[in-house]
Amino acid sequence: MSLIVHPIDYRYGTPEMKRIWSEDSKIKRMVRVEFCLLKALSEFGYFSMNSKDVKKRMLMVTPDEVRRIEDEIKHDIMALVKAITSKLDEDTARWVHFGATSNDIIDTATATQLRDALKVLECKIRRLLKLLIHKAEEYKGVVCLGRTHGQPALPTTYGFRFALWASEVARHYQRLKEIRERLIVGQMSGAVGTQASFGEKGMEIEKRVMELLNLKPAVISSQIIPRDIYCEYLEFLANLSTTLEKIATNFRILQRAEVGEVMERFGKKQVGSSTMPHKRNPIDSENICGLARVVRGFVEPQHQSSILWEERDLTNSSAERITLVESSVLVDHILTKMIKVVESLSLDMEAIKRNLEQQKQLNLSEAVMIELTKRGVGRQSAHEILRESAMKAYERKLSLFEALKDNEEVKKYISSDELKELLKAENYLGTAKKRVEIVVQSIRELLS
Repeated sequence: MSLIVHPIDYRYGTPEMKRIWSEDSKIKRMVRVEFCLLKALSEFGYFSMNSKDVKKRMLMVTPDEVRRIEDEIKHDIMALVKAITSKLDEDTARWVHFGATSNDIIDTATATQLRDALKVLECKIRRLLKLLIHKAEEYKGVVCLGRTHGQPALPTTYGFRFALWASEVARHYQRLKEIRERLIVGQMSGAVGTQASFGEKGMEIEKRVMELLNLKPAVISSQIIPRDIYCEYLEFLANLSTTLEKIATNFRILQRAEVGEVMERFGKKQVGSSTMPHKRNPIDSENICGLARVVRGFVEPQHQSSILWEERDLTNSSAERITLVESSVLVDHILTKMIKVVESLSLDMEAIKRNLEQQKQLNLSEAVMIELTKRGVGRQSAHEILRESAMKAYERKLSLFEALKDNEEVKKYISSDELKELLKAENYLGTAKKRVEIVVQSIRELLS
């Protein structure tokens, strides 16, 4: 019987992100950190070693071996140290983990995981941005009904919607680049951060270890790297997932039968319901929304993990084994889902036109009000004229043109032909097309 419990193990996540955060990957990365410490110590004259041979021997350490030792001694890093030393000659083995504390190894290995995770996320955000601006350009002339409070509002375009979403995702792309320098840091600072075990060469040894790992050293740390940087990472993931949920929520609303303007791809053999054969549910968008809520839930535990006693306690450890791993895997999952959704999304042009025409021009009341004001009517008076006419149209099931054409106050300022032009949705889009073009160009420059 399988004892697999967590859906990440069998339902959510991509292979590329899971490989980064797997337990086997973590152990191999920690072995790499221990090797770089040995190499730095040898370079600083503590002892001499054949780097190539030592590296080869250390790579023989297996995750299963480390786990077996940990089961016995109940300490993960000492289990790692014992596994490593068993592969080396006595003269080299006695320098393994010299001067280091457990979190020098753990936090530095985590930095390499975060570095690789950001690379994966960056690549996918770039891909999503390219899709969004492509849709923005493709649909910048597709006029549709705007809605506020879930009710009919002024016309907008689908291109404008996609440009708006793209601009938000673009800011996340910028945030990713901004946090990278603060986030990707390691340490070799000893038990309380003072590097006493390394003496005066402490900072030089730390710098060299980080160079070998292509990392930067933390400016200062205690027994662990300050957790505000992990909080920033979790906040970034939560913010990104919230935007993805926002976009997915709108796709779901726009796919509702009574709206019917948008449709997720539905496979030939795909089943929508176990009892209602006709169903075509937006399950990918729903999946994104559900998992985004889980990701935001990790922010608070990570903040709590920053509040540690003096130089360090262990309350962060158990939480971070979950928060960093699961948030990274889940955000990558929903980002991948969003790329799939946007790539295959289709618009129903007939439904878009029908929904606009069903408003009988009532959603263009502002256009007439603005024109009346320009031609001499007080703005508040114009507002009242249009409000009364709109209510009349609702009650009598008239179009706004029908409700206004015989209004004496309106006829003083606007002719029947002018009124018809004012009540065409495509004539009241303001700077929508121009703004789409500006957003598309700015994102192209950002990605270049």
